[in-house]
Amino acid sequence: MAVYEYTAKDQSGSKFTGVSSDVNSVAVLREELDKMGYVLVKARKNGADGKKHKSIKPSEIVTFTYKFSGMYSAGLTIIKCLETLEEQTENGTFRDMLTDIRQSVETGSSLKKAFEKYKDVFSDFFLGMIEAGESGGKLAEVLEMSAGYLDKQAELKRKVKSAFVYPIVVGIVCIVVVAFLLIFIVPMFSKLYQKLHVQLPGPTQMLVSLSNLIRYWWWMLLIIGVALIVFLRKLQKKRYFKTKWDYFKLKIPVFAKLNRMVLVSHFTRTFAMLISVGVSLIEALQVASRVANNYKITEISEELQDSVQAGNPVGKSLKKYDIFPPMITQLAISGEEIGQLPEMLKKGADFLDKDIERMISSLLVKIEPALTVIMGSIVGFILMGVYLPMLDYMRHLK
Repeated sequence: MAVYEYTAKDQSGSKFTGVSSDVNSVAVLREELDKMGYVLVKARKNGADGKKHKSIKPSEIVTFTYKFSGMYSAGLTIIKCLETLEEQTENGTFRDMLTDIRQSVETGSSLKKAFEKYKDVFSDFFLGMIEAGESGGKLAEVLEMSAGYLDKQAELKRKVKSAFVYPIVVGIVCIVVVAFLLIFIVPMFSKLYQKLHVQLPGPTQMLVSLSNLIRYWWWMLLIIGVALIVFLRKLQKKRYFKTKWDYFKLKIPVFAKLNRMVLVSHFTRTFAMLISVGVSLIEALQVASRVANNYKITEISEELQDSVQAGNPVGKSLKKYDIFPPMITQLAISGEEIGQLPEMLKKGADFLDKDIERMISSLLVKIEPALTVIMGSIVGFILMGVYLPMLDYMRHLK
């Protein structure tokens, strides 16, 4: 279904605007409005159900959830909350989305179904929490918990990304320096050696060839690079490739342990939050695996569901899989014994997040000097290749 912004007139001739996401053409929209006694004036497809969703930042979702929770806790109705947030939202795409959600609620839709149309923006976790809050009469509490959860996840992502800013910057600087040497410095020395009729050693010949390739065939390299990016993006959508990549991330040298810890933290916290608001164990496992978005976890989740349905405790079921640290499994076992499984799992996720921060710091201590050595070696090789013929020439002069 497409999303249309429209202007219509009522029977008195007054114009009003709206958004509809339940139609796939302007003709169908006109028919729907005719049934309600309205006349369509104009309509345009705004794409709020497609690529524009990417312009909505996670921080905007967190802010929205916190505000929604606060206003609803203060006694405002759901519609009034959405209406107020709609007016306050600066992001046009997000505002259109909230308008459609509010209109769906006004026409009798449940809050969960209204948000479900935008599940690529509002995660399975958020939808599951909303559904649990509506059915259990704890919507305000659930919204606040959801906001805290989303904030923690966003913060963890920010920390992981910011931690690797320095290595990325060093890598970019290395590429720029190498490109400058190959494009400007190597050709200059190459012309000099040709005039002097100096025989070029192997490393220098390699540099000259690489320099010529970049200077004269850059357009072909650009085409190959773009084609490779397009190919890899298409490949990512294939289930087989995605499965292999998910498994590889959990075995990749240096980063495997960090990836496993981030994945388990995400899965554990999601599962704990869902069961804390009354979502069944089976449904919570299903949602947690979708939120984690990793085929390895999906397989484990399916086996855990079978184990739980067979009457086995969650803690003992988790113990079968080495991806879960002993701390998590032990906390789960203890939590079930004292009837506080969600609380114990949340504590476990908090411990994991702290371990993740320490591991990132430890990795950076190892990565930074390694990058410096690699960068120095590459630049050193280029300079050696540039000056080797000069040294040979000076030796022959003597």
